[in-house]
Amino acid sequence: MIHQLGADPRWFPPLEDALTTPAGLLAIGGDLSVARLVAAYRRGIFPWFSEPEEILWWSTDPRAVIFPAELHLHRSLRKRLRQAPYRVTADTAFDAVISGCAELREGHSGTWIGDRMRAAYSKLHRAGIAHSVEVWSGSELVGGLYGVALGRVFFGESMFARAADASKIGFAHLAVQLRDWGFAVIDCQQDTEHMRRFGSRCIPRAEFRDILAFNIDLPGVEAPWHLERSADDEAWATR
Repeated sequence: MIHQLGADPRWFPPLEDALTTPAGLLAIGGDLSVARLVAAYRRGIFPWFSEPEEILWWSTDPRAVIFPAELHLHRSLRKRLRQAPYRVTADTAFDAVISGCAELREGHSGTWIGDRMRAAYSKLHRAGIAHSVEVWSGSELVGGLYGVALGRVFFGESMFARAADASKIGFAHLAVQLRDWGFAVIDCQQDTEHMRRFGSRCIPRAEFRDILAFNIDLPGVEAPWHLERSADDEAWATR
């Protein structure tokens, strides 16, 4: 059964109650307040719906993740990173990044990042919980990504690119920075070919829940974030 959420922003049903069809659907309703979103992410639950539908809450099994120590950067991407075709920043243009992620994409008739989602994650950003990575060509924003950080866990949400390799370069800078900061895991939510190129793999939901239990309450990195890698950094050396 699908659970209907009530007024208490902290309550969610057990993850084991998630449906198998559609896979991972756990609950419906509620709101996108900061308190409810934080409570959801702490449990490994995330919202995903299309407006004007009710809010749908998911906990996928298995869960696609990247362990920063296992990060894989292809030789061609390392070469591009050393060339430094773009400037990469963090937490400087969150609203512009989420707007870019919400743009209609070729082959898609709509977007799941509606007005409610954009407003909710902008509030999370102002609270120092959601973060963005921006990729610039001169003064033009050509790519980026955003997600949620709690403790030493980063929950990736969406990325976009308006120029070749822009989102890949942005994600590479973020992933290496998270590795340097000692983050335990990057949550990819869904298993995609794009993330598999970076070394993502699927783990059981129970294992993901255990990872959260050990890492979600560790000291986080204070906002705003700053990325520290340069074009000549050894992190981009070809191996």
